[in-house]
Amino acid sequence: MIEPDQRDSSRGAEAGSRESRAHNLALRVASAAVLGPAVLALTYIGGWPFLALCFLGAVGILYEWTLLIAGVVEPRIFLPGAIGLLAAALFVGAALPNAALGVTVVSAGAVALLSAAAGGGAGRLRAASWAANGVIYSAAALLGSALLRRDPEWGLSAILFLFATVWATDIFAFGCGRVLGGPLLSPSISPKKTWSGAIGGLAGGVAAGLGVAYTIGVGKLGIIGAMALLLSVLAQAGDLLESAIKRRFGAKDTGALIPGHGGLMDRLDGFLVAALVAFVIGAIRDGTAAPARGLLVW
Repeated sequence: MIEPDQRDSSRGAEAGSRESRAHNLALRVASAAVLGPAVLALTYIGGWPFLALCFLGAVGILYEWTLLIAGVVEPRIFLPGAIGLLAAALFVGAALPNAALGVTVVSAGAVALLSAAAGGGAGRLRAASWAANGVIYSAAALLGSALLRRDPEWGLSAILFLFATVWATDIFAFGCGRVLGGPLLSPSISPKKTWSGAIGGLAGGVAAGLGVAYTIGVGKLGIIGAMALLLSVLAQAGDLLESAIKRRFGAKDTGALIPGHGGLMDRLDGFLVAALVAFVIGAIRDGTAAPARGLLVW
């Protein structure tokens, strides 16, 4: 039999949990209300202001990654990585996308060599791999969106399509998961993500992506819908990937920069994967000079 004080304690804990969730949701909404318009304004302006936004986001992600895997901001990882990101951003601004991609690879290699040289024993190669992957991961946040946006004709449209798809995926996944619940999507990686949330996120992402595409006059909406579906899947896969990395290093969040969301990695995990693949698709079809056109014009 459960004693009255035990029941009271259980009810109190449940009420506290509800209050915590409500407070967290309020913080998420407030953060989005402040950051969303600022990001959209810089996206509309484009050029160097948008590139600076992408660069700062990438450096912030590299900072969080380094802190996550090393416990401290290890200079052998962060400094050469940040210099490589700066060089990549300057190359993007100078309309040299291939050079930006190349310097990212060189920077990741340099970080791997420095990390391996500093380590010892069998774990040094593993440490070097994690360090180099941090440069690639943070560069994805810079290059995918920056190279798409610099397309003079279709860049803004492509980024708005990407924003709509990824943001709606996140919102609908969160809402459907909380309201509908049900079986977990991947209990070993994330204890909160559900199949209902994943399916709701896909539906919301495709609807939002198609809505933006239709509004800006993009044709062949069937193909665009397939692109939105792919990007929505990738956004959720990126979210799971980041959750797996955090679980590997025993962290709940990668930072506390954005109230209600955590760190930059927590906020941009799905977007950076979707943006990078969107760029790759566009570049394969129309080259690195016009990847946004390659993504949207079929």
